[in-house]
Amino acid sequence: MDYREIVSVTGIGGLFQLMATKSDGAIVRNLADKATKFIPARLHNVTPLESIEVYTTGDNVRLHHVFEQMKQNSSVPMPDPKKADNGSIKAYFKEVFPQMDEDRVYVSDQKKMLKWFEILKANDLLNFDFYNQPEAEAESTEPSVVEEPVADEKPAKKSRTKKAAEEISTTEGEEKPKKAARKKKSEDSEALAEEKPAKKTAKKKTSEE
Repeated sequence: MDYREIVSVTGIGGLFQLMATKSDGAIVRNLADKATKFIPARLHNVTPLESIEVYTTGDNVRLHHVFEQMKQNSSVPMPDPKKADNGSIKAYFKEVFPQMDEDRVYVSDQKKMLKWFEILKANDLLNFDFYNQPEAEAESTEPSVVEEPVADEKPAKKSRTKKAAEEISTTEGEEKPKKAARKKKSEDSEALAEEKPAKKTAKKKTSEE
């Protein structure tokens, strides 16, 4: 297992090893309980840790640079992300990674980094030589600690809306021939009405003769 195989999944806590990718999702293994599961692409995003960037007061850096600084400053007491208050967590990162932009890297992101660091450490993934590896391309131009929107059923709702639209379109399509038929029938009636006076005139002319 390699650091470059580690991913986060939106809407699901923890870290995962990417086992395989499919057109409709990915197969991952949880680093905590080693359980393997399929992640549907319509509900979740799978993001490699290697592609994540962190805002700093200068140039943005890859997340692994922060992990490296945390590892090198192991003498600094690391706060428990589940119990520590926000002030303690901010103070910790100010000491181990002072160039972090506190205005754009929220405490929730910092807590996530603490949790991830512990998971990587437990799986012996912090011995990876971060600085002597070529940089991977970021997935987006907008840097962040991690994108983790709440998974929802919006794609499914959109599908139902599309289905309803198709049903409406079909109904409208069926109505058009009926309207055309009524219009044609009306035109035929008008044509017949125009013919009747002509016939009456013809009979009257014959009588006078």
